[in-house]
Amino acid sequence: MSRRRRAALLLGLALVLGAFAASDVARREAALRAQLGPLVDVVVARQPLDAGRRIQARDLAVRRVPERFAPVGGPAVPELLLGQRLAVPVPAGAQVTEHQLARAAAATGPLLRRGERAAEVVAAGSPALVVAGARVDVLVTRDRGDGGPGSTELALEDVEVLAARRAPATEAGAPQVAAGLRVTVRQAVYLTAAAAFAREIRLLARAPGDRRRTGPAIVGDVLG
Repeated sequence: MSRRRRAALLLGLALVLGAFAASDVARREAALRAQLGPLVDVVVARQPLDAGRRIQARDLAVRRVPERFAPVGGPAVPELLLGQRLAVPVPAGAQVTEHQLARAAAATGPLLRRGERAAEVVAAGSPALVVAGARVDVLVTRDRGDGGPGSTELALEDVEVLAARRAPATEAGAPQVAAGLRVTVRQAVYLTAAAAFAREIRLLARAPGDRRRTGPAIVGDVLG
């Protein structure tokens, strides 16, 4: 067998073995991805945080990690942690979750009644009016998926605010609040979907003692 032919055979064998190796690596990577799950956002500490520190925006960052390693029930956005006090120290790069926060002494009686949930939202609204104990209406503005006219809906009425704090303003400078609302399970699912897909959620504070309801109301972008 000539040297040229021997070299060609060796080259062909190397290519075949390389293809097998690449295929095996791809199968292993696919199996690993299936075990770890898709990438999700988690909130982490930019720097070491001491116990007792009130969390500020500059303390937090968002990283994407495999779903398997994400904390259960962790906040979807850093704004929901702002202003909270840490009960334990958190190293730089470690995940920051609600389980690390200092909790106030339990109030007399249960905070939530049977069948109720506390849904957390970051929404447009006045930090001076949307406060714990206030009652609000929830407006949801969405765009149509086909590019057609959008609409604003009076989604929920007379909802109690369990807790609220100022959130960073929008890029346009509009004020926002991070609020915990007393809702049903169905309403909590709706608000979660709205937070993910709607253009804006807005909280309108009600006058004290005003419990009247107006019923469903939807307005498109063609007014008048």
